[in-house]
Order: sequence, then structure tokens, then C-alpha cells
Amino acid sequence: MSNNKKFDNIFKNMEDISKELRLESEIIQDEYLINGSIKYWKGAKQDVYSPICLKDNKQVKLGSYPKLTQLEAQQALDSAIKAYNYGMGEWPQMKVSHRIRAVEKFTFNMIQKRDEVVNLLMWEIGKSLKDSQKEFDRTIEYIKDTISTLKKLDRKTSQLEIESGLYAQIKRSPLGVTLCIGPFNYPLNETFTTLIPALIMGNAVIFKPPKFGVLLHKPLLEAFRNSFPAGIVNTLYGSGEELLTPLMRSGKIDVLAFIGSSKVASQLEHEHPKPNRLRSVLSLEAKNAAIVMPDANLDVTINECVTGSLSYNGQRCTALKILFVHENIVGSFLEQFNKKIDEIKFGMPWDKDVQITPLPEKNKTGYLKELIDDAISKGSKIVNKNGGTIKNTFMFPAVLYPVNKDMRVYHEEQFGPIIPILTYKDIKEPMQYLMESNYGQQVSIFGNSSDEIAKMIDSFVNQVSRVNINAQCQRGPDIFPFTGRKDSAQSTLSVSDALRAFSIRSMVAIKENKENRQIVTDILREHKSNFLSTNFIL
Repeated sequence: MSNNKKFDNIFKNMEDISKELRLESEIIQDEYLINGSIKYWKGAKQDVYSPICLKDNKQVKLGSYPKLTQLEAQQALDSAIKAYNYGMGEWPQMKVSHRIRAVEKFTFNMIQKRDEVVNLLMWEIGKSLKDSQKEFDRTIEYIKDTISTLKKLDRKTSQLEIESGLYAQIKRSPLGVTLCIGPFNYPLNETFTTLIPALIMGNAVIFKPPKFGVLLHKPLLEAFRNSFPAGIVNTLYGSGEELLTPLMRSGKIDVLAFIGSSKVASQLEHEHPKPNRLRSVLSLEAKNAAIVMPDANLDVTINECVTGSLSYNGQRCTALKILFVHENIVGSFLEQFNKKIDEIKFGMPWDKDVQITPLPEKNKTGYLKELIDDAISKGSKIVNKNGGTIKNTFMFPAVLYPVNKDMRVYHEEQFGPIIPILTYKDIKEPMQYLMESNYGQQVSIFGNSSDEIAKMIDSFVNQVSRVNINAQCQRGPDIFPFTGRKDSAQSTLSVSDALRAFSIRSMVAIKENKENRQIVTDILREHKSNFLSTNFIL
């Protein structure tokens, strides 16, 4: 691995960072939210270090947050159970229009904290300023789209259906106490893609931020407290093993919303004593492949593969994590691909147009080096200039070629800036990879033959949940379904799918006769029921 001097000055002294981007003092978070009150913690704390180091390679200490115990976890659970009250609580019984109003109030207050949250995103997880701003703004748009979609859904169900001598109204009802756990790579956006639909559909929520990306939620605690009834939003901080295991063992969690690894998701699900009563909404890991056909437009393909492999350092479940390139074009592909990699801008998150930044996970560069060393010991090489150069928490992308199935990187989700490349002669080879893989989220196909692409589409839609043609794998737009097969997901997330995931269809049925017509008329005319209602939300 290269020790090129151009990486020596990647880290700066604090005084070299512009004043508006500096963290002038440590952020000591004592607060947590339970039962509508912001409480103050006086116990043990977890120190938070930034992936950003100073010139002397010392990581910047950002602050600390509470290491809550099982006692606080139980208090949060009791609070949520009380607020939900078997569906009889204020929030689950509330009119949809009023719940929407509460979420709108929260959104308004959240927007006021944009600069603070964006700055913490940069410092906590090393995400670029541009991408941190994009994550915040996309989250706001997601909330607005969720509100709009719920209004449409409510309008469609605001009428009575008459069938076989029955009056009926079918709407959606909440499920109960929801445990929301988000990922560190999108600690705001992906956390809120479960948290917001769970809330707006009438559930009570216990929310634990990811291990990295905790402090950025601190500015939003007051907005949660001031926007929702007591006990509807409860926050927990600390060890997932200590806090979440007893919650699941209680059997009183109705919905598990988890974005992370399939191993942890399985452990949490297995702790629940009544699995038939647990609804799981899971977005898990993936090993998305790109398949580059011999007639692919290399200009398009190279751009999409570089971006798809290395956006936010490749730390995305939707990232391209292995590339199959046809043997007839692998030489020209590698030449252009490596040239593009060499042009990538690296540095600190606030640097203009930066693409590669420090990695937040402890010992992540050590793990990535293990994958690289394993591949090299089994016949692969780093084929790009400066590939795999490590400076403390930073690693420049490593292009590994050729890769084979004996190497760990062929199977493991690297979740970092390593790009494994292998050749194929027959399309059956990458197809076999997808069939045998434990994961089934997405695939990208690059080529120009409509006949060949059509065949691949028909094969791959039964292996993965999204097939991208001449484009990288990605989650958005948020109106599209986002899910996966095998160990990659359970349930579907998108704006409309999430509303369904955190609710269930409920129906009121009334036999048609004179007396019942009068009962229904009275209820509707005098607005006696929040559920049985033909009110129309504009």
C-alpha cells in the first residue's frame, strides 16, 4: 500500500478550520425524553469521538451522551404503553388531521435546527457538508411527502362501501408500541423513514439513535416534546444489548423497526416471546452487484460505478459492492475506472466537492486492511494508484482485481471504500452469484443489447427487488418501494408502503336496514366517531 505524501496533510489543526464549522466546545448531552419530560442524566456517559483527526492524528472528542440502564428502558416502555393504552390513548384515538398537524408542528421546529444538525452530521460520521445538507433536506421532504400521501390515503377511505347488504368503512389503525432503531450511515434520514410513519399512523414510539450519530438528535428533543402527547416519543441512549434485549423480552413491543445488520435483527426478533404478535420492518445489509456487459457505454458505466461504489465512502446498503466485468472489455474498463478513481477529491467533510472522507467506525480501516490482505494472499492485487493508503481513520479507495470466490471480499459486505472486480465470460456466472448470495436487494446492469437485458431482467427480478439499467443502485425516489429479498429486508419502505407497514386495515361493518341506516347517519352527521367518518382532509 502506498504511503504517498499527498495524504500526509489530510488532517488539519483546529485553528485551520473555518470558525463557522468548528466545534468550539464539547457537547455534553445529559438530556433524554421519557413520558413527555426532558430528564437529566447524572450517571455514566459514553464519550463521542469524531472520525476527524487533528494534525497529530488525535481524534477530536465531540462530547458525550447518557449510558442509560435497564431502569430507564423500562420507564420508556411503561411510558409508551401508558400513552398507547391498548389503542385507547389520546394519540391513537386522535383524528388523522390532528396527528398531521402535530407532525407539521414538529417539522417546522426541526427546520429551525438545520445548521446545528448538519454540522453535527459532518463531525459525528464524517459525511460531507453537501451530503449532510442533502440528508437533512431530504428528510424534511420525506416528512412532507408522508403527510401528503396520508391525506390522499385518508381521502380514498373516507367513504362508505356497500356490498352484499353491508355498509362498511375500511381504514388503517395503529399497531401499538414501536421500537425504532436507525443506522449510522443515515442517522437522521433513515431513522426518520420509520419514526415518522410510525408516529403519524398513531403508534407510540421508543427511539434509540445509532451508535454513531447520537448527538445530532439532541437539538430535536424539545421539538419532540412540544409536538406530541406525553409518552408518544421516548428516547434511549446507551448499549443496545443492555437496553433493547429486555424491551424485546418483555413481549410488549408490537413493532420492531430496525435498519442495520441481519445478525442483530435476528437476535432482537428471537428475544421476543410472542413472535407471531411482532411485526418487523427491517432494512438490512446487501452485496449489490454491477454487471458490465461487453457492449456497455463505458463513459456512462464508469461514472455510475464510481459513484455507486464510493458515495459516502461506500458506506451505504445500496452501494455497488462487487463488479462483474466482461472479460473482453476488462482492460479498458480498469484503465478508465482507475483514472476516475485517481481524480476523486478526498479530505475533510467541509472541503468543496470532497468525495472520500474519514470513516466513523472504530478500527474500520483495520478491518478493511484485513479484507485487502486476504484478497492479495489469494491472488488479487490493488490495481489503482495509492489504493488502500491508510492515515488513521482515512483510507483511499482500493480497487481489487482479480477477485474470486475464495476471498472474503467476494462474500462479505465491506461497507467501505474497497471495490472488488472480477471478470466473467458467460452471464450465467454473475447470475449464479446472485442466486447463491445471502442478499437480494438490488443489481445494476450496464449494456446496450435490449435482447440480452430483457433476459437478465426476467431472471434478476426473482433474485433481487430492484434491477437498475445503466444506473447505480439507490434507494430513491422515496415514492418507489424500497425492500429486498433473503437477508436484505423484511417489509417494504417507501412513503406509501411505510404508512401501511406501521398500521393495519380495520373495518366497521353494519348490516343494511332502516335502524342501522339511522345509526350510521347520526354518527356521520354529528361527527361522533373519529374512525367512522366521511370527513375529507384537503
